[in-house]
Amino acid sequence: MNNNRFKKLTTLVISGAMTMSVAGTAMAETMDVNIEDCVNLAMANNHTIRSAIDDYDSAVWARHIARRQHGPTLNWTSAARRIGGNVYSAANVNSLYSNTVSVSMPIYSGGQLEGAIKAADLSLNASELALESTKQSVKAKTQAAYYNALNCRNQIAVSQNSVKTLEEHLRNVNAQFNAGTVAKSDLLASEVQLSNAKLNLVSSQNNYDLAIANLNNIVGVPSGTQLNLKDELGYIPYEISLEQCSEYAQQNRPDILAADYRVKVAEAQRDVAASGNLPKVNASVSKSIAGDKAFGEDDRATDPFYTQNNWYAGIGISWDIFDNNVTQAKVKQAKAAIEKAKEAAQQARDTGDLEVRTAYLNLTSAEKSIETAKVAVEKAKEDYKIAQVRYSAGVGTNLDVMDAEEKLTAAQSKYYNTLYQYNNSKADLDRAMGLMVDLDVSKLQEQLAKN
Repeated sequence: MNNNRFKKLTTLVISGAMTMSVAGTAMAETMDVNIEDCVNLAMANNHTIRSAIDDYDSAVWARHIARRQHGPTLNWTSAARRIGGNVYSAANVNSLYSNTVSVSMPIYSGGQLEGAIKAADLSLNASELALESTKQSVKAKTQAAYYNALNCRNQIAVSQNSVKTLEEHLRNVNAQFNAGTVAKSDLLASEVQLSNAKLNLVSSQNNYDLAIANLNNIVGVPSGTQLNLKDELGYIPYEISLEQCSEYAQQNRPDILAADYRVKVAEAQRDVAASGNLPKVNASVSKSIAGDKAFGEDDRATDPFYTQNNWYAGIGISWDIFDNNVTQAKVKQAKAAIEKAKEAAQQARDTGDLEVRTAYLNLTSAEKSIETAKVAVEKAKEDYKIAQVRYSAGVGTNLDVMDAEEKLTAAQSKYYNTLYQYNNSKADLDRAMGLMVDLDVSKLQEQLAKN
């Protein structure tokens, strides 16, 4: 009884899963896109970019905080108390109220506030560069995923062509076997070869589906979206030298510029730390009312026992003449942070140079292989035709035909892989050089030079 219930439940679950799968497929959206469309989608939807935008917004408000601290502040303090004792009881007073309104403004901070503002401004620029760097990385990642999907689509075509070729060959072998001119081993070998080709086709189709799902994830659309890719993998010669690429990267990579800005931020924070050795000057104005009524609204308001109405205005100076060398330690700590930032900036330069060189060498290697792979495809096609003719004429073997077909499939697959590697390396080189997506870094370069 339990086994029957389990079988029924299993059947219902499988049926429901199949229904959901069919419904999900029917509802999947279809989009015709080229590589620019995908990049634009990624810029609008990618979660990594959105997170970087949040970091930039945080830096914007951090600058607001630093700037606002240099202005006046208005404060109101109010208190209400129940009181008692002989003196108050005799005067028939059992409550005490106080209200104080004060305005204060820093006049001189020893460079503390100015340094904080400068650090916040520089941090904002660094955050803006970090956002641009993130966009460049996401763009390169999107392009790589798009090129991978194109390559997977080409591999499907290669696998389909292999299946079609082997089906034609199997019909030829089957006809000759029925005529008694070839052995059954040729027929069986051809059938096995065709089965393997069909398995490769299934694998190629799955790889394409996975590539599309990955591309969907990067550009920020539902993973089940059907993308019709409008581009083809091609070859456009790259004519810029390695030295030019490296020089451009050193001047324009946003992560390198951001690292330089962080050095300036650390220097500004050193000035903030050093301000502890200097006096602080504040101006303030205050008005206070205290008495047995909340705001002194009493006919006894002129009696100082019942109501105190005071005000003052002036300048205050505070100076930590000796703080047990705390400020000195903070300055040394800030100097260490400067050296650390300088090392990070140099590391960013070294990393940028390495990434440019790596991408460029991969690009040139793929470029050299494209023509060779193309020639190999033509030769493999010719070799397969010859093997077919020889087999049909009875002077060649079935093994020769299948071997030639395998080499043709491998050559076609290699050619498309080479095109993919070239285009992917080109996208990676663009990222390594720091080619602009949204931010023109020239203005930030000028600001950095002024600081």
